[in-house]
Amino acid sequence: MGITFGTSGWRAIIADEFTMENVRLVTRAIASVVEETSGTGAFIVGYDTRFLSERFAAVCAQELAELGFESYLTTRETPTPAISYAIRTKKARGGINFTASHNPPQYNGMKLSTADGAPALPETTKAVEQRIAELQAGTARIDKTTLGAKATEFNPLEDYLADLATKIDFDKIAKAGLKLAYDPLWGTGRGYLDEVLRRNGSEVQTVHDFRDVLFGGHSPEPSEKNLAEMRQLVLDRKLALGVATDGDADRFGFIDQDGTFVSANHVLALVLDYLCESRPGWVGGVARSVATTHLLDKVAARHRREVFETPVGFKFIGELINADKIILGGEESAGLTIKGHFPEKDGILACLLVVEMVAARGASLGEMIEELFRKDGALYCERVGIKLTAEVKDRLQKRLSADAPASIGGRRVTEVNRMDGVKYIFDDGTWMLLRMSGTEPVVRCYAETHTKKDLEVLLETSTQFVLS
Repeated sequence: MGITFGTSGWRAIIADEFTMENVRLVTRAIASVVEETSGTGAFIVGYDTRFLSERFAAVCAQELAELGFESYLTTRETPTPAISYAIRTKKARGGINFTASHNPPQYNGMKLSTADGAPALPETTKAVEQRIAELQAGTARIDKTTLGAKATEFNPLEDYLADLATKIDFDKIAKAGLKLAYDPLWGTGRGYLDEVLRRNGSEVQTVHDFRDVLFGGHSPEPSEKNLAEMRQLVLDRKLALGVATDGDADRFGFIDQDGTFVSANHVLALVLDYLCESRPGWVGGVARSVATTHLLDKVAARHRREVFETPVGFKFIGELINADKIILGGEESAGLTIKGHFPEKDGILACLLVVEMVAARGASLGEMIEELFRKDGALYCERVGIKLTAEVKDRLQKRLSADAPASIGGRRVTEVNRMDGVKYIFDDGTWMLLRMSGTEPVVRCYAETHTKKDLEVLLETSTQFVLS
């Protein structure tokens, strides 16, 4: 099987497909394609806390240097957003980040970012895949020109934190003097988010604040299940909020003061509402993926902001940030960026925005959600994954490509959206979306309704629709 790039780069199991040899191969292919499609500039190479990440990154940076490219290698594990910032400030031609984000610990990955700091678009990653195949077949060749050349080491921490100070109102945070919990999930956010909060008047208590290449035996994803220890800390110490980032710190998670896990969809809606109120001079709309809550649409309508719907994949939101069309872009998978920031998910920025919001409003996230529901109506959104047999997958694909039924589970279908998967929108404003995985026999089912109880019903309806 050939090396393929998904929405966030190439990911594979360490020592199986993800080997030093293949890292060198992919590095050569990336260098060749980027040289053809971009101008001058260096490469930024960074890495997360996974097993051998620093070794893989060093091999990549050395390969780039010997191929004749100027390259910078981070001196420690570094958040994805800090690498994106470094790409832009150093006017680099691109970046290669060794991370598998929130995937299980047996995986590692190579994520390619372009000169704007955004994830590479499909046309670029397809070209890299093709170049890899050519190198393997011997129909392409890339020679080293400067044997023994070395990469330059650097640490983007202070510059990145200084940039955050231009986008976050740290005076509001300092004035509130909040007591917080932070869980970096053994990842790259440690020493970044907790450090900048402490510098600005917050008392921060951390859990999992050390490197563990096994991430406690599970994926470093800031999910409700994985944040149980931080939840207990919030309750035991009566803290105002618990904040979390995933393995490479581009996603976020929150535990409210009463121990409630707050969904990413609700966080996005709250932050949009807060930005519209606290940054009155900001012009622009909001971008969300097709799988993300329509609560954003309701908030945007109240503030008279345009909504841009995109396929799943943050690179599409990044294009709207680059075009300065939006003040916030977000995905239900806990990705967020804002106007004036770079076109990449930033979990550290997201956590700081929420801390600022809690400090400024003097209210808990739960209280803010209740007020938002009062203004815009309640919406609850969730997703599940369903494994498919070959027979069921074939039957489902035929059903999804056919004309939509008049109703599903007694709900009248009024609109079908085929932007990314198939999204059935019902007459009461609820909806369900079915997206086939490109890498495994799984369909992802998303649903949104007005109550938690009805959400359970619609998710069950979607499961029956898939399997029947």
